[in-house]
Amino acid sequence: MTRPAATRVLPTTVIGSFAVPEWLGQLKNDYYQRRISRRYLSEILDMATKAAIVDQVRAGIDLISDGELRRDNDVDYVLPRLPGVRIPHPDKADYLDYLDASADGPLPDPESGPNPGAGLGIADDFRFASGLTDRPLKVSMTGAFSLSRRVSGGGSQAELVRSLARDLHAEAAELAAAGARVLQVDEPFLAGYPEQVGLAIEALNIVTDVPGVTWVLHVCYGNRYARPLWEGHYDFLFPAVKEARIDQLALEFARRGDEELVLLERHDWDRGLGLGVIDVRTEQVETPDLVAARIRRGLRYVPAERLSVNPDCGLRQLSGDAARRKLAALVAGASQVRSELKF
Repeated sequence: MTRPAATRVLPTTVIGSFAVPEWLGQLKNDYYQRRISRRYLSEILDMATKAAIVDQVRAGIDLISDGELRRDNDVDYVLPRLPGVRIPHPDKADYLDYLDASADGPLPDPESGPNPGAGLGIADDFRFASGLTDRPLKVSMTGAFSLSRRVSGGGSQAELVRSLARDLHAEAAELAAAGARVLQVDEPFLAGYPEQVGLAIEALNIVTDVPGVTWVLHVCYGNRYARPLWEGHYDFLFPAVKEARIDQLALEFARRGDEELVLLERHDWDRGLGLGVIDVRTEQVETPDLVAARIRRGLRYVPAERLSVNPDCGLRQLSGDAARRKLAALVAGASQVRSELKF
């Protein structure tokens, strides 16, 4: 494993997605209802990606993403591209809806065909985005466990999860070859099935077996229609997550108290932490002072050299104005605390 990427103390980053403009959501719906072509939508998505990158750079974010505006949700970008996965009804009433996916049997090994690799398109998205900015880019992908919750069939769940992990590993290898140096695995469904954390970590270690990459694991409680999907406590992650081949955990803390942060100390977490300090489930914009206070609280449990700061989750459900202002507050709050530290 490598040390988490950072250009300075308390680097700022995002989890992945950026705000989806209302007009873009409508265009996606128009595509699914066959009012516009795939080519037309692709051109619009190129422009939206450029705008998302500009907004993050202007806000001063150190480690940006491409905004994930090509993805309808956390699952559907991947599943239709996987050999062995069937999508019987590819149309949607709303772009954010999940497609029904099924598999008749075990998924084929991505390395067994004439063209090794998963071909999920995420590496292509990275190549496009990295050509638009000199700012470092983080790339996220939904983890094998969460993907498996949206697929029926495919053998036993454990077999399906491991097969999906092999596909994600192939895509991660392609991303690394393309120059990606920070890769993140998102497991938004894991909080709903905490008893299966062992299987999720086993799959994660298949995915992250790619050298030369800083690996981040993001676990949250879901963010659909600006509401959490699950309730609970991060204690289910420990001690299992200590077996994960990752460099950093990125968790949500804006709405959570010290009882969550103390888990890191109790379990001797000695790797990086992505500290969630922005609440993505409300349009109310944090002040820099509030962000700074949340960062100082995190510093009681994790030293500054192992801490980065980010929103709790993706910004997809927010308005563009709120997303931009929240990122500006994130940067200002981090700068405020950075000036107090002696390095």
